[in-house]
Amino acid sequence: MKLIPLPVLPAEEFLLMLTTRIKNIKPSATVSIAAKAIALKETGKDIIDFSVGEPDFPTPEHIKQAAVEAIAANHTKYTANNGLLPLREAICAKLQNENNLEYHPHDILVSNGAKQALFNVLLSVVQPGDEVVIPTPYWPSYPEIVKLAGGTPVLVETDESAGFHLRAEQLEAAITPATKVFLFCNPVNPTGAAYSKEQLDALADVVLKHNILVVSDEIYEKLLYDQLHFVSFAALHAKLKERTVIINGLSKAYAMTGWRIGYAAGPQAIIEAAGKVQSHSTSAASTISQYAAIAALQGPQEELETMRLTFQKRRNAIFAGLQSIPGIRCAKPQGAFYAFPNISHFIADSEHFPQIRNSVDFANFLLDEAGIVAVPGAGFGNDAHIRISFSTTLDQILKGIQSLQTLLKK
Repeated sequence: MKLIPLPVLPAEEFLLMLTTRIKNIKPSATVSIAAKAIALKETGKDIIDFSVGEPDFPTPEHIKQAAVEAIAANHTKYTANNGLLPLREAICAKLQNENNLEYHPHDILVSNGAKQALFNVLLSVVQPGDEVVIPTPYWPSYPEIVKLAGGTPVLVETDESAGFHLRAEQLEAAITPATKVFLFCNPVNPTGAAYSKEQLDALADVVLKHNILVVSDEIYEKLLYDQLHFVSFAALHAKLKERTVIINGLSKAYAMTGWRIGYAAGPQAIIEAAGKVQSHSTSAASTISQYAAIAALQGPQEELETMRLTFQKRRNAIFAGLQSIPGIRCAKPQGAFYAFPNISHFIADSEHFPQIRNSVDFANFLLDEAGIVAVPGAGFGNDAHIRISFSTTLDQILKGIQSLQTLLKK
């Protein structure tokens, strides 16, 4: 039988097949810089990577052992779509003991990472015509998921001089009759800002006044510095708990990014709807990872404090280093593992830095001239900054700061 070759469609025709929603989605802020860094590394160039958004620590041993035991016990089949009951019970216990919040297992959805939990929830509550208020700088996926759901992101710029905290009057001014959701992160990726109870109370008053839904991303809750105490948004007021969905997971605090365990906690109707979305995409999270997550939540917690203290030392080093460089200013990170230095001086200095017109140019300049990988602030909604992760060794941080000082002082 002779096969007749099919005609190859030109790229333009494939592009015409793409939906409007996909065409409107921006690519990841780190993709092009990361690809360039990999190419340079393959040529043998020494690279200092400040772009990583995950802990550089290994997953604690007792968590890994729980996964091994789960495999040995043949816990390798599907679980219920919303997750193992013992895991959802462990999450409820965590929320009760650490956040003073009472939930039942049916209020919990376990997902393949916190991003999927967020995706499931936003697809369940946002539709065309709805507006979602998002403070900037933001995690790049926030506005893109809102657009995929058919909603409109309403971006509210926070003030660097005020530590990148959204003020109540800013939230009030952004709310319209079309506002459905207030979506924010605490502590914040990419700035490292963390909200006090008083700041959250002021935002809560606005939320209750306008009766909107809150989606609170609390994935960095255990990474706070300088004796700051975390307060979950849902714990501020009983009425607020009824209007809040918490997004969290084990990736950051337990160094379990690759295990892909996140969860949403909130009103049962919303959680059930988000479960429907998940049932038609990935179904349940990895069974083995779920057993590991139970061990993480119920086992020893000492290593979390060790990691937090290490991050705090790194934060101190990178903040001091950035502050010492003329032309750079930086708000002191209060949480997470990111600094968000302002590099507008170099963008404006066309005489000495003609090749730098924006944060992407600055990131490329650092990579080409000093082998430093940073993420352009444009991807986070603020083109006058770059994001630097201090989720790397202290030696690498000091080496990177020294290279940065040498380069920018030339």
